[in-house]
Amino acid sequence: MKVVILGKGAMLANLLRGVILSGVEVAGVFRYERLKKSPLQMFFYDFFKSSPELTLIKKYKFKDLTFKSANSDEFKHFLIKENVDLILVGTWCEKIRKDILDVPVIGSVNVHPSLLPKYRGPNPYLQTIWRGEKKSGVTFHLMTEKFDCGAILAQSEVEILDGDTGKELKNKTVFQARLMCAELIEKLKDGFVIPVPQDENNASYFKNVAPEDMTLNFEKETSIELLRHIRAFHPWLPVYIQFHNYFFKVNPYNVEIIERKGKSVGEILDKGNKSLTISTIDGKALKFDNLKLYKFPLFSQFVIDRINI
Repeated sequence: MKVVILGKGAMLANLLRGVILSGVEVAGVFRYERLKKSPLQMFFYDFFKSSPELTLIKKYKFKDLTFKSANSDEFKHFLIKENVDLILVGTWCEKIRKDILDVPVIGSVNVHPSLLPKYRGPNPYLQTIWRGEKKSGVTFHLMTEKFDCGAILAQSEVEILDGDTGKELKNKTVFQARLMCAELIEKLKDGFVIPVPQDENNASYFKNVAPEDMTLNFEKETSIELLRHIRAFHPWLPVYIQFHNYFFKVNPYNVEIIERKGKSVGEILDKGNKSLTISTIDGKALKFDNLKLYKFPLFSQFVIDRINI
């Protein structure tokens, strides 16, 4: 079996490891960065930022594909020439043409980090934590002209713990994808996989977050919802507390819910060494430690000391 792998970052690196475990031939690896950077930019990018996926490409002497798009005729001709059996995709924002998806003998398979048909769309790591889910997962599905809608080939759950940020959930998810990848390829080689159509009655889609979501709103979310909000956004986007014209960047690992009521929602109840305690809508409070002032982190304590409580 010949496989071409498309992707980016941690998911790409773990799919590579999964394919290596399966023992099939890797005809080429197409990194998403190629779509955004010139050859010269890629040279310096790889020189100064050696990534796990690039290390694997070099170690196993995989062909590092240099096409400008997965929709290019050059890429299509490469697939035909190499007689590729399977395209495997993990983290790819380009909508790939149907005539290219149909080239591989077995098919084109995407890896989505949720339990499809739930949480279609970008960054389900963030969305599942923010919305209070206790589990997420990994889904390998056939690719169609619609994002995240193809028949399911394999699926596995991943537990979301109370302290998980988006970072921890992603790490668990991509590792699970690695194990599933090797197992799925073995089944595909033997022809033991039956695609299962997604149940549209259970489908959900969440678009990208908006800039205003980066600022906490104490009048709309309870203490636990605020905590989930903070943890969900890490490490992709910072979350801020606004006080007049100042914005404090929140550390997701230094926030806790405490049993303390204030006279009004959003009231600052206490302050300390780079610390603020703020009342919430459900009659509790959040204690934020290790706060950093936006753009001027060294002045964080200076501003906190001047807050009246």
